[in-house]
Amino acid sequence: MTTAVRLARGRARIPLTVIGGFLGAGKTTLLNRMLAQMDGVRMALLVNDFGAVNIDAALVQSRSADTISLTNGCVCCQIGDALVDTLAALIEAPQPPEWIVIEASGVSDPWRLAQAGLVDPALTLDGVVVMADAHAIRSHAEDPRMTDVVTGQLAAADVVVLNKMDGRQPDPELDAWIAGHAGKAPIFHATNAEVPLTLLTGIASASMGNPCARHGAGCACDAPDHGGLFESMQLDVADAVFDADAVRALLRNMPGGVLRLKGLVQTNDLGRCEVQFAGKHGSVRRRAGPPPADTRDTRDTRVAQDALIAIGLRGTLPRHALAAAWQACRVDVIGAGPNDRHALALPEMAAAGVP
Repeated sequence: MTTAVRLARGRARIPLTVIGGFLGAGKTTLLNRMLAQMDGVRMALLVNDFGAVNIDAALVQSRSADTISLTNGCVCCQIGDALVDTLAALIEAPQPPEWIVIEASGVSDPWRLAQAGLVDPALTLDGVVVMADAHAIRSHAEDPRMTDVVTGQLAAADVVVLNKMDGRQPDPELDAWIAGHAGKAPIFHATNAEVPLTLLTGIASASMGNPCARHGAGCACDAPDHGGLFESMQLDVADAVFDADAVRALLRNMPGGVLRLKGLVQTNDLGRCEVQFAGKHGSVRRRAGPPPADTRDTRDTRVAQDALIAIGLRGTLPRHALAAAWQACRVDVIGAGPNDRHALALPEMAAAGVP
C-alpha cells in the first residue's frame, strides 16, 4: 500500500520516536526493556546491530537476515544504511506498526533520523529521547574530539534520560549543565535504564489512545498508565474555525511545560488539519481522507471528531496560558482586533511559562 493510498483511506499517521545518546549511555538496555514491556501495541524497533540487542529468546516468533518477529506483535529490524527502504516497507505493510522506534548510533545526530517523521506524510515525529551517562557525559563533552557530538545530541532532545544514577541524588549543577544544551527538554533520572514506559509512550499517548480524549475540556486524567508522571488536558475546539498561520505561530512559541500536543481542528484555509507538537517541533497538516465517524468508549462516552489534547509533566502543564493562547487562534477572535495581536502576545507568554 503506497503512502497516497494509505492517507486516502484515512489511516492514521504512525508516530516515530528516536532514541539517541552517546556510546555507553544505556540505549540498548532501554530498548530491551521496551521490547519486554510492549503489551498489545505493535512496535517496530529499528536498530543498528542485532548482536547488540539481546532479545529474549522466549519472545522470538520468527527470524530472518534483517528482521526478527516477536510473539507480542512487535518487530525488530536491522537498518544498516537502508533506513528509508526499511521505513517504506513498514509503512506499506498490510498490517503496519502502531509505533516506530529508531535507535540512533552512539556517535550520530538523532535529529537527522527524526526528520523522517517530518518529511514522510505517513509518519509523525513523536519525539527524540536522548540517553546520557551521569558519570561520563561532561567528560565526554570536554574532550574536543567529542564535544560537538555530545552537545549536538542533547540539543536534539525532547526528553533527556540521565542514566546510571545508581541511587545517587540528582546533581543540580549537572542538571543545569544539561539544560544549558537541551533547552526546555525535561530531565529524568534513572538507574540501569529503568524508565517507566509512560515516559516514552507519554509523548505518544495522544497517538495511541490517550484516555483523556474520552473526557471533557480541561480534564486532568489520572489513568494508571500515565504512571503519575504526566497530566493531560483537552482544549476546546468544538464548533470553531482556527487561523492556520496563528496556529503555526503558537507552535513556534509554545508555552513552557507542554511536552506534547496533538489533535484535529478546522482551519480557515487548509480545511480539517492534524496539529502536532512534540518537545520542540510542531506542524499543521491537511487531514487526508474523510472525517472519521464518532466513536464511543466502554462507558459510552462520546469522543468528538475534532479534539486537541495537550500533555505535560504533572504539575507543570500551563493550562490557563495554553487555553488562552489557543482561543486567540480562532478566526472570529482574530477578526475582532489587529490581525497580528496573537503573534505579539505569544513570545511574552511563552517566556513566562506560567500556568
